[in-house]
Amino acid sequence: MDKIVIHGGRRLKGEVRISGAKNSALPLLFATLLAPGTHRVSNVPHLRDINTAEKLLSILGARVVRENGSFTVDSTDIRSVEAPYDLVRTMRASVLVLGPLLARLGHARVSLPGGCAIGARPIGLHLKGLEAMGATITLDHGYVEARAKRLQGAQIYLDTPTVGGTENLMMAASLAKGTTVLKNAAREPEIVDLAQALIKMGARIEGAGTATVTIEGVDELQPFEHQVMFDRIEAGTFMVAAAITRGDVLLKGIGVGHLEALISKLREAGAEVLEEDGALRVLGPSTLSAVDIRTQPHPGFPTDMQAQFMALMSLSSGTSVINETVFENRFMHVCELQRMGADISIDGHSAKVTGVKALLGAPVMATDLRASASLILAGLAADNTTEISRIYHLDRGYERIEEKLKGLGADIQRVPA
Repeated sequence: MDKIVIHGGRRLKGEVRISGAKNSALPLLFATLLAPGTHRVSNVPHLRDINTAEKLLSILGARVVRENGSFTVDSTDIRSVEAPYDLVRTMRASVLVLGPLLARLGHARVSLPGGCAIGARPIGLHLKGLEAMGATITLDHGYVEARAKRLQGAQIYLDTPTVGGTENLMMAASLAKGTTVLKNAAREPEIVDLAQALIKMGARIEGAGTATVTIEGVDELQPFEHQVMFDRIEAGTFMVAAAITRGDVLLKGIGVGHLEALISKLREAGAEVLEEDGALRVLGPSTLSAVDIRTQPHPGFPTDMQAQFMALMSLSSGTSVINETVFENRFMHVCELQRMGADISIDGHSAKVTGVKALLGAPVMATDLRASASLILAGLAADNTTEISRIYHLDRGYERIEEKLKGLGADIQRVPA
């Protein structure tokens, strides 16, 4: 098992190109199940979760060709409707095949994904919505089995704005008979990206990106071509990397459109964020100001940037309060940051971060994807050497992160543990 070794204290400087978004690529790949024919999805990042999606599509019967960040998926001959446990347990997003398989074939059998390191993320809202559309749902030996001759349009209120639930139901409703209205829908940009692809397939969707999404079902859909949007969380991570190292980094292939909450907080902390042609430049301040944040569903401050921002605040001048409102167990990175000298105390869903003058390199362990990123950021700014183990989490969501950071001047390498 590999680990990341960082000799900290280097100021990052240069240009980095941001990859396509995993959280957009996955539902787009699974949307290919909605229609027979050959689909093309480009700007797909090379990540472990994408490898899992490729395996799952192949198991279901799709023919997948992958080349230079582009996927060609021929979903004409879907032979299976089962997403097995061995794949779903490694990637919760596998449950997104449920809506497309049920809508197109009338039957889907998908393993329950279970919880994850940052808290339970049940799929009850997915199932409740499909039942409202006429599906018969049964649970059998850890699998969800759904059947429907044809889904029917319905009025569906989501108790919480679930991203996966909104995506699953939006895909399913595209082939339902009649009109489906999703209320209290998630508003994340990745949902808009999926809706744009579905519209290319012939779906009739209005309101994606708002709290109310209306889908008028059609009898059939067509193959599509689509380019995955940029990864706003990878972008945010590199923006914090520039700020925490007092660097000067130009992020290419992005815009400010989906980053407003983070940009506002970075500027409040003293960083300069400048919009250039198809790019953003981030200049880190000589002194970081303490900033409070509260995670919220989009367009609020993203929970997927909370750990990274906490690493930044650990070097601020003052005390900040970080409130986590999305997941119940997303402070597991705190004890590892404390090993590096961070002054952080937790009270329920709040963390009080009192800035210190310097972090010290130490052996630390990653507990989840974004916690891994926070430890890398802390290591970049810390004195001496930081060794991060269990970095397989990183490979789920960051494409070649150590190579990209090395290109900006970081002293970082991946080595066998």
